[in-house]
Amino acid sequence: MVDETGKQMKAGGIFRAIVWGGAQLACALTASTGQAATTDPSQPAATRTANPTMPALDVYGDLPGVEDVAMSPSGKGLAFIGTIANQRRLIVVDDGKVRTQTPVGDVKVRSVTWAGDDLVILINSATVDLGPNFNTAKHEFYGAILVPLDGSAAQPVFGKSPKLARAIWNNYGIREVDGKLTGYFGGVEFRQGADRMSYQFDHGRPALFAVDLARNTPRKLARAAGEGHWRDWFVDGSGNLAATLDLDQANGRWTITNANNLELVRGVDPEGDVSLISFGRDGSTLVYSVEDETTGKVRWFEVPLAGGPSTESLADLNIARIYVDPANGRMLGYLPDDGEDRPMLFDPKQQDVLRKVYRAFPKRKLRIEGWTPSFGHVLVSTSGNGDSGTWYVVDMAKMQANPVASARPTIDPEQVGPISTVAYKAADGLDLDGILTLPPGREARDLPVVMLPHGGPHARDEPVFDWWAQAFASRGYAVFQPNFRGSTNRDAAFRRAGYGQWGRKMQTDISDGLAELARQGIVDPKRACIVGASYGGYAALAGVTLQKGLYRCAVAVAPVSDLTDMYRTDYRESGQSRMRQRSLIESLGDPKTFAEVSPRRFAAKADAPVLLIHGKDDTVVPFNQSTAMAGALRDAGKPHEMIVLREEDHWLSRAATRKQMLEGTVAFVQKHNPAE
Repeated sequence: MVDETGKQMKAGGIFRAIVWGGAQLACALTASTGQAATTDPSQPAATRTANPTMPALDVYGDLPGVEDVAMSPSGKGLAFIGTIANQRRLIVVDDGKVRTQTPVGDVKVRSVTWAGDDLVILINSATVDLGPNFNTAKHEFYGAILVPLDGSAAQPVFGKSPKLARAIWNNYGIREVDGKLTGYFGGVEFRQGADRMSYQFDHGRPALFAVDLARNTPRKLARAAGEGHWRDWFVDGSGNLAATLDLDQANGRWTITNANNLELVRGVDPEGDVSLISFGRDGSTLVYSVEDETTGKVRWFEVPLAGGPSTESLADLNIARIYVDPANGRMLGYLPDDGEDRPMLFDPKQQDVLRKVYRAFPKRKLRIEGWTPSFGHVLVSTSGNGDSGTWYVVDMAKMQANPVASARPTIDPEQVGPISTVAYKAADGLDLDGILTLPPGREARDLPVVMLPHGGPHARDEPVFDWWAQAFASRGYAVFQPNFRGSTNRDAAFRRAGYGQWGRKMQTDISDGLAELARQGIVDPKRACIVGASYGGYAALAGVTLQKGLYRCAVAVAPVSDLTDMYRTDYRESGQSRMRQRSLIESLGDPKTFAEVSPRRFAAKADAPVLLIHGKDDTVVPFNQSTAMAGALRDAGKPHEMIVLREEDHWLSRAATRKQMLEGTVAFVQKHNPAE
């Protein structure tokens, strides 16, 4: 195999990352039971090498060697972002042969998908400076790049249309209409200038367009929402507009109409928590969700597209994800959020396929990434103990699974720190849990610890390979990722238990986890630091300002330091949306109390050194949240450092700056809380 320059690719690069159609999976499927064979990369810790030599820190901080693998409809092709000779490329492998390699450089690729077997679509994003006439200075715009596999030039969706912005607002799917592949995207129209030769910005509300993907020509399918409104659409398997959701952002009134503009259902949600989910299993109904204002539970309903009463669907279930047919948007089934990894598909044959696939990977976290229309081939990704991230294609006819890509091929199974879930109770008795990652080859006794709360805060951590946690574990630290109240790993009541608890019970949930690990003798509580990003960064700052005597240091990446400033900024950038204001107050509490839990206001009480890290292109948490905290620490004479990540966003999307963040973070923790 050779690259575009004709040079032989080195082992450890693409050879180690791609094993298309090669070795059978060690945990092969069996036709009779679907059980795994005895050999599995997620081997027990007792069989691993003691004190293995660990990779360089860059290996953890770098972008994965293989990203966003997608399988073609025929099951013969794979497309992914891979790195060859230190250059990121879109690589397409078809039936074992490299079909194309297209350099993508530092483009922030968000997803890769196929349109038929001869066209790949990249969804990317870029941070754009907007100027003085907008509510915000920067915005993250998304685009769709069409990459034909016949050698013709790649081009952006809407790239041939001067009256449309070269950006997309949501992707509504790909349909085959009259033998042509058509993509459906939200797009913003410009208004014609006075000279009738130029186009100018009018408003930022998208309309719905059908794009002939072969010619990249758009056709407007539905007009934009009116002033102060927001719209979402669904397109059926024949390419027809089937449903429109219209939401009044002033009062939360919403309606869903069908193709004939017949109102199917209406309601009011002051915070706008209503969503189109999918078509029903036979395509004649529409599934939508609303949030119960009293309980916070998300309830799903199904309404006939032709009109008629709606009925509650999948009641009394917590849903982790749904499976949707990409060809027509119909729901195929769902994955209950019960920790059991048992997908429930409506078609018995499809259900049997996924049952066998899940049973083939009993010791790792599994995610279904794609499938062929017949479910003859299934693309899955795995992660967990002994597995730093692997992609497989499961061939159901041959009853075998082939490993096709490794996210981090230079991290060996024995170098993956053991991962487990630890249950504990909060001080008020609430049941909690968190993810514990331990240093490879070391006894889990009196270890130095890094508390690593997640962002969100409405998010969760799971027992998977986490590059940040594993980097610390590789340097001798236990790492604990607490799922504090407000996280999404339990029911709606648990999520709502976090409302108004920034810096309060959400914060003590984290330190209660530290106390539990100390009680079990796993960590030394006197050798603890707290590290986090986004909300986790807020928690890190709160841990050394609002709390006392717990941590030797704090590292806050893209943190919120002042809730009042965050509230005012979000409200202003929403165009002073009352709906957004209500949502913020419900989550954060009474604005009069924000100062009580804002770390910047308590900088003088910081009892440990603080490292602040922030990307200049952050459009989620403004850069000045960190500079304000740094100023307050400086004025108070408290030890602190700040690292500025140039051209980096909120998600640490660029390899160089992500490695800069990791190196700075680990060095700071090692300085103030040595592992040895």
